[in-house]
Amino acid sequence: MRREDGITPQRAKLVALIEHMDDAIGRVLEALKSSGKAQNTIIVFSSDNGGSLRHGASNGDLNNGKGSVYEGGLKVPTFVTWPDHIEAGSRSQLSAMTMDILPTLLDAANVSFDSKTIDGRSFLPTLLGNPQQDLRSHMYFVRREGGPQYGGKCIDAVRAGPWKLLQNLPAAPLELYNLDDDPQEQNDLSSIRPEIVQKLNAIVRLQLQHAGRIPWQRP
Repeated sequence: MRREDGITPQRAKLVALIEHMDDAIGRVLEALKSSGKAQNTIIVFSSDNGGSLRHGASNGDLNNGKGSVYEGGLKVPTFVTWPDHIEAGSRSQLSAMTMDILPTLLDAANVSFDSKTIDGRSFLPTLLGNPQQDLRSHMYFVRREGGPQYGGKCIDAVRAGPWKLLQNLPAAPLELYNLDDDPQEQNDLSSIRPEIVQKLNAIVRLQLQHAGRIPWQRP
């Protein structure tokens, strides 16, 4: 396999790590085939965040990377295989979250569960090629980081339809983007659409209060 031209030491280490991962995944797939289980196994491959820029990763045209709440830090592809159920090579633009994988697998295995006790939503209809509405009206992203620039405080983002409001550093101003028109998050519309900033900011603060309350505390 030909190496990249002009590869940096940081990226060389990242590529080596990915090659080891690819090899290990290949061994798992081969084991499934040799055991006769491949045709009846669902395989999900995804990531918990975008690539780390300081380690030489590339997130294409997306803004920033791991550790941020820009699209380069949050948006990742997900691959799912299930022979005789999911059409090979099919694609979907449905937005889902990692917590949606569990109810999707339960749904595929025909295992009943209480949807009120699981935050995720099944995207099995999409995998099977059937139409499906958006899984939720709002998508929340919260990170708590250490280090001087974060001070142990949260950075967060909320998405509602095409609109995304974010604060990428605790002391940074709020930024607003329309991802349909500006997927690279280059045109901050917070000063132009203050009414959307106010609405989404209120929504994300309520979500933070809800998620951070003591479990046995009355609402």
